[in-house]
Amino acid sequence: MSDAMIRQRTAGLAIPDLPNSSFNVPPPLADATVAIVTSAGLQRPGEEIWGAGEQSFRSFGSEERDLTISHLSNNFDRSGIVADLNVVYPIDRLEELAADGAIGRVAPRHLSFMGALDETMATIREDTGIAAAKQLREDGVDIVLLTPV
Repeated sequence: MSDAMIRQRTAGLAIPDLPNSSFNVPPPLADATVAIVTSAGLQRPGEEIWGAGEQSFRSFGSEERDLTISHLSNNFDRSGIVADLNVVYPIDRLEELAADGAIGRVAPRHLSFMGALDETMATIREDTGIAAAKQLREDGVDIVLLTPV
């Protein structure tokens, strides 16, 4: 899909009004717990492939490395991701930052959503996004590194 086609398809999308910000001032990076949230549609081998328009999320432990991208869109070059999962899931880089003291610690769990969504994302705003945020809070996460795909 060309840039012009993407602009045309998205130009008329409604932008939801989100009047209540939940912004908080995070601690200094050296004291912060950091998690990854990606829209790469990551999955473990053998897991059910993401469905079209699926707005759920999947959790992965920090120790998990055997993850694959199952993003439904074919409109991007996957070669970098295949060569190094850290392109979309920079878990090794976070662990290096924690070992160097640049961040406090790596969160115990990280999340993946499927980024190929044509909908309003109402389910994410009203259900799964809230559940994801709750899980991150339970894990003591202060900062989230977003890796969009």
